[in-house]
Amino acid sequence: MKRSARIEINLEALTHNLSVVRSYSQSAKIIAVIKANAYGHGMLSVARHLQEKVDALAVACVEEAHLLREEGIACRIVVLQGFHNQQQLEQCLLLNLEPVCHQRWQVDLLAQHASDTHLTVWLKIDTGMHRLGISVNDSAELQQQLQSLSIVNEVKLMTHFSNADDKTAVSNQLQLKVFNGLLETSDLEASMSNSAAILSMPDSIKDWVRPGLMLYGVSPFSDQAASDLDLRPVMLLKSHVIATKTVAAGEAIGYGSCWTSQRESQIAVVAIGYGDGYPRHAANGTPVMINGHVYSLVGRVSMDMITVDITDLDNPVAIGDDVELWGEGVDVAEVATHSGTIAYELLCNTGKEQ
Repeated sequence: MKRSARIEINLEALTHNLSVVRSYSQSAKIIAVIKANAYGHGMLSVARHLQEKVDALAVACVEEAHLLREEGIACRIVVLQGFHNQQQLEQCLLLNLEPVCHQRWQVDLLAQHASDTHLTVWLKIDTGMHRLGISVNDSAELQQQLQSLSIVNEVKLMTHFSNADDKTAVSNQLQLKVFNGLLETSDLEASMSNSAAILSMPDSIKDWVRPGLMLYGVSPFSDQAASDLDLRPVMLLKSHVIATKTVAAGEAIGYGSCWTSQRESQIAVVAIGYGDGYPRHAANGTPVMINGHVYSLVGRVSMDMITVDITDLDNPVAIGDDVELWGEGVDVAEVATHSGTIAYELLCNTGKEQ
């Protein structure tokens, strides 16, 4: 039986957002990041839609790449976590993947492996994120080692910003300076820019860019909405009204009685909750759109229901009316702010079954 809560994916919006990426990326090649089930949007459908429109796809792990290959995705695939062991290295060779090497032992494993197959390898350098990546001091040595290996067809360089979504962060320019310094002594192709850097740091755009969040129509910045950047939401989360009722002034609604009506209020009950991926911690006042009009969530989010204050005589609401939780009329980033989290988490959690 189909649940009332549902996700709609707008692939035309995905194509539009890719055009925005191109408008910012100059002549750089594009690696579309589709890890974590394409941020909840459905990895296979997004991959099928993008594979002939971009220069490569990027996933987090070999397992994600294996699924894509099984489903006939033939384009270049970059594996951002690289291989974790010998078996995964063999999978990278078999499936023609492009692993990211971020630790010395991965380079050593490549050196020990005899194969007639050749790999394109990305060497990730830690310029300040301090998560994955080899040290700046080791970069020249490992570049040379990789280039000397018969198993390696081509080497490319990569790094990642820690604060690109904060345009004022000093670390952005520090990381850019470090990476530029490395590129001065290398003729290898390189990639630095994620969505935030594509939009705000043109100097960071190298040979390749790696858009993720902006492809799905979400702004990476807290001070700019997606619409300000001409980005269109790809995911629409919808449901419908299953009940309406009148609540007297002074009455509390829902578990924990965390909202009390200050006047006689009209309340709509919508069939969605944290069991459907809607955030349990969405606060009173979180926007909910019904019939094109934005109302406020009131009361605690339940497993499969929320309550909405629809006290507005000019916009009558009835059982069965469509409800948008986020999408074209409600920015998922605004819902995330009301929920004390980020849009990434909401999209990934809600779209797990896509």
